[in-house]
Amino acid sequence: MNAMTRFDGSPGFRSWLAMAVLGTLLAGCGGGGSDGRDPILGGPGGNVALAPTVIAVTPLDGATAVPINSPMITATFSEPVQSFGSGATFTVTCAAPCVSPNGTITLDSAGRVASYNLADGTGLTPSTQYTATVTGARSVATGLVMASPYVWRFTTGVAPDLTRPRVISTEPVTTIPGPTPGAPTNTAISATFSEDMAPDTLNAASFTVTCAAPCVSPAGTVSYSSGSRTAIFLPDEALDNSTTYTARITQAATDIAGNALAGNQAPLPGASDYVWTFTTAAAPLPPANVTVLSTTPAAVATNVCPDDSINATFNVPSGARMDPASLSNDTFIVTGPGATSIGASSITLDAGTGQIATFVPSQPLDAGAEYTATIVGGASGVMDLSVPANTMLVDYTWSFTVDADGCQVPPPPLGAAAPFGVFGGSAGMTNQGLLTIVNGDIGTTAVSTAVTGFHDAGPGCTYTETPLNIGTVNGLIYTAPPSPTPLCPTEGTAATLAVAQQARADALLLYNELVALPPGLDPGAGNLANLVLAPGTYTAAAGSFMIQGGDLTLDAGGDPNAVWVFQMATSLTVGGPGVAFPQSVLLVNGAQANNVYWQVGSAATINAGGGGTMVGTVISQSGIAVSTPGNVTLVTVDGRLLSLGASVTLVNTIINVPGP
Repeated sequence: MNAMTRFDGSPGFRSWLAMAVLGTLLAGCGGGGSDGRDPILGGPGGNVALAPTVIAVTPLDGATAVPINSPMITATFSEPVQSFGSGATFTVTCAAPCVSPNGTITLDSAGRVASYNLADGTGLTPSTQYTATVTGARSVATGLVMASPYVWRFTTGVAPDLTRPRVISTEPVTTIPGPTPGAPTNTAISATFSEDMAPDTLNAASFTVTCAAPCVSPAGTVSYSSGSRTAIFLPDEALDNSTTYTARITQAATDIAGNALAGNQAPLPGASDYVWTFTTAAAPLPPANVTVLSTTPAAVATNVCPDDSINATFNVPSGARMDPASLSNDTFIVTGPGATSIGASSITLDAGTGQIATFVPSQPLDAGAEYTATIVGGASGVMDLSVPANTMLVDYTWSFTVDADGCQVPPPPLGAAAPFGVFGGSAGMTNQGLLTIVNGDIGTTAVSTAVTGFHDAGPGCTYTETPLNIGTVNGLIYTAPPSPTPLCPTEGTAATLAVAQQARADALLLYNELVALPPGLDPGAGNLANLVLAPGTYTAAAGSFMIQGGDLTLDAGGDPNAVWVFQMATSLTVGGPGVAFPQSVLLVNGAQANNVYWQVGSAATINAGGGGTMVGTVISQSGIAVSTPGNVTLVTVDGRLLSLGASVTLVNTIINVPGP
């Protein structure tokens, strides 16, 4: 049976009286109840109608290195709005000498996602800040107009995005080999992506859930949350007991640059569907209310920095992810002095658990001021992805005070280096083995012949591969001339060299900023194994760090924006020399690979014996080596390997460039 399509919406209206009554009813039955998604409660009868708000945008506010071939900018509303024109506007501008782009404005079928679509063949100007503004959007239900313009800014990079998006997590989880056992019958099915996706490509045709007869494939709605990069198939009713289902997202799903999905049904660099299977349990999970487990900042905290985000970690008895569509400025509310509401530039869920919400203020908080955060409960509040949804019984409120003293400036953005999984400085890079895949770009300021054992999706763009050394790049390769082969005239050019030079310059800028940070502790006398580290700066007292004899765990404490910086004057060594000693860096409680930095003064060696998972952006002065020739056990790097000088060598390595 066909599914309908529903886009990233959240409750646009709220009735406090209705919530109180419904909260009482829910208290009597222990949660669950009606689904509660997308209610329209405004209008007559004492209910208070709220004007529509923008709840998510792409590119994100403040995003950098936005691909210059991104053909669409999107804004998602809290409720359906009327078509643009007649007072509603959506503009995208840039300052001279840049020429503001021309485009058309469209609304999705649900009236919730407005897209500014650049004219065919039009690209964005490199290294330029753009300002997007939405004004005057009018509610379909009430006719109310958004209270004020919504403005956000993003900055382009210097290169296009030709990296295929990936599915990085699913619910129910993907188990290889499948099917995943024990999925609740009352669950939604979701997938989180590595890149911003084009909302209109995730729909009933591209995201399906099926089962074999006599089971009847479920009907449902498909939605996409741009803020959390998550597509959701919400069944109309509970799934059958003890039944195997197949979830499929087809290669028709693309990122905002138009790159088709890199699924799991065919090898890269080609596109393919992503398919996973799961078997339901014998019975549904009973209803149980969601609660707030912890917050960052904590209640009554007094050491909050003006640029900090506000986070809430939920206790979700069902084990499901939270519904990203239920998180908005109407359900995650922050007020400052005079009870003035502070809007969010984004409200997102973490990609790992889907149970940590992050509110990023649209402007810095005032030093010395007290702020109050509220997570709204009841039928119009936050909810999980059970069917029917579990909600919070009552609102959760806490307060904190901002104090700018002692706040550390976060590292600068990676800029043009952000899309690179590997950068070989001025010396190049080498792959050995048949299993290497780089989900991102690679580059060097050296000539194309300094890159060996790689190919990308460009026709004929092969860099000295042999039958035993084939590495796939799910992106582009940037080098100095000449072109790698006569069949690949678009690479190894002056233009690709310019991108590589800018990437190295931005990586060097970040390296110097990391060196300049005030030194921190050396918690393990040079060996980080078996430690659990909170966010902060850590400095090797003797000049080098190693992770040998156990794994390193980085604990964000519920703050997905927490940052770790490891400073070392000389070397980094992860794992021992033998195959029995691979080590890993583990991320827990919301920690994100994109927020981990390793500043290496000389060279880095990662799991020379093969195996293990390394996390974060490694920036080295003198080269990086992953595994050693002959090893077939894969090493995974969730991050980037950036060398400023000497070359980078990979042996059967998977590199996943993290999202922003």
